[in-house]
Amino acid sequence: MRYLILLVTVLFLTSCEGPQERVFPKISSLTESVYASATIQPDSLYRVYAAVGGILDQNLVEEGDLVQPGTPLMQIINKTPKLNTENAKLALQLAEENYNGSAALLKDLEEQIQAASLNFRNDSINFFRQKRLWDQQIGSKTELDNRQLAYELSLNNRNILKSRYARTKNELKTQLQQASNNYEAARINSKDFTVSSKINGKVYALFKEPGEVVSILEPLAVVGSASVFVIEMLVDEMDIVKLTLGQKALISLDAYPSQVFTATVTKIYPRKDERSQTFTVEATFNDPPKTLYPGLAGEGNIIIAEKENALTIPKTYLTDGNKVHTPDGVLEVTLGLQNLERVEILAGINEETELLKPKQ
Repeated sequence: MRYLILLVTVLFLTSCEGPQERVFPKISSLTESVYASATIQPDSLYRVYAAVGGILDQNLVEEGDLVQPGTPLMQIINKTPKLNTENAKLALQLAEENYNGSAALLKDLEEQIQAASLNFRNDSINFFRQKRLWDQQIGSKTELDNRQLAYELSLNNRNILKSRYARTKNELKTQLQQASNNYEAARINSKDFTVSSKINGKVYALFKEPGEVVSILEPLAVVGSASVFVIEMLVDEMDIVKLTLGQKALISLDAYPSQVFTATVTKIYPRKDERSQTFTVEATFNDPPKTLYPGLAGEGNIIIAEKENALTIPKTYLTDGNKVHTPDGVLEVTLGLQNLERVEILAGINEETELLKPKQ
């Protein structure tokens, strides 16, 4: 009785398996691609940081505003730098007046030199006149010596004043340059308290409200291109070696579920993200959607090879990587291009070879 039950069970299971699935290879076009997750980001996107710490006085723009290079984005409280700038400006003005001679310092020295020159000329005339008389044995030696001493003193005094004038003018010139440098440094320091845009673009985010503390380590805003967007794709490290610049990519976005957009690979970042074990690849739309926002997500397929009239079979009919089952036994095949569903057969079988689907 037990043997009868076992036999019935085997026959029942055999009858339930049904015929084995069969297929013939077929000629078709085949595209091999690399899958990647995709995210849309504005071109030239960057986080805005302050060069100094302090308290945010006010945001000068709103999210969504268009900006240009130099457009003020936010103002940090800067009373001390402003006072320093004003003091430096006053010091610069004083140094300019001293150097240009409108102040009394150089003008007084010029007058002293002029008086010393006149005195020297008079003493020179008297000395050489007395010397000619002495050469003619007229006059006394004492009078000649007095004239000579007065001449030499006048010459020395004039030279000292000229030297002092040159030295003073050089010192004033140096002071002017130092005052100019101090004023420029104060202006730059004051300018640091006004955070400005570096590019033509749009303000996508503001992170601080007036009254909050500003740190040089925390971003204050996000600014990027208003019209040009890039596609950031994360590619598995097993596939990155297959990619090159200029390859075509097919992009589908969750925001446009019924459309597929074409793009071109423009940049491959060489550094791998150790956490996700992926590489970042950038692409640009050939014909972008009408409306895009930062962070839109989707999928990308980067085409690495295309072939017409390829002999293909379903990938589910492969076993051990490169073998297929036929009514005559197991055969080895040479593989070519492949995608998620089908694989190209280069050698081993033809269109007339009947294939059996391997049992699970």
